Amino acid sequence: MAEQGRVRWKRFGLTLVPVAAMTSLLIGATAQGVIGATFVVPGNSFKLFAGELRGQGFSLASDVDRTRKGRLVPVIVAGVRRAAITELCSSALVKTPVGTITIRLTGGRGGNEVIIDDLVIDVAVGQTAASIRDLELGRDASTLEEVPGGRGPAGTFGGQARAVTLRNVRLGAWAVTAATFSLPDLGLNVVRGERECY
Repeated sequence: MAEQGRVRWKRFGLTLVPVAAMTSLLIGATAQGVIGATFVVPGNSFKLFAGELRGQGFSLASDVDRTRKGRLVPVIVAGVRRAAITELCSSALVKTPVGTITIRLTGGRGGNEVIIDDLVIDVAVGQTAASIRDLELGRDASTLEEVPGGRGPAGTFGGQARAVTLRNVRLGAWAVTAATFSLPDLGLNVVRGERECY
């Protein structure tokens, strides 16, 4: 009869301890914003519009997103530690068997404000009117400290500021992450055709 397999507990323990320690370290670093939580982006970007964004803590860094097919997409990682937004609109085009549809998410209308903590947007292209306070440009992206999760790779270009006000914001984005996202008047619509935010 073949010898039954046995667990060598000493070897198992020696392997488990460093793996568990490394896993705990990575989870802790991700939770604290030292390492950004990443995900695979779709093949197309989507649009974001805001009438006004007032933010405390602002950062900019360069990075690269990856699509499901492995294509690398260069992005500007824009972060805001705490943002108050009015007239928010997000739209994405989706191809379906009944033709192209637009998924629209809205909020911050009629005097309401959308409040977001630790907002990070992977931006492909953007346009806005901006007022920035205490700006630092040309800082190593790995040393940015204003926004959790807003850092970039070491040795790359970065910038940050204490506060920012943006008006008539138009962004083409690949991804958005946030710690908290409060929309008192969330609207979600699916409409036929191309009915983007701008």
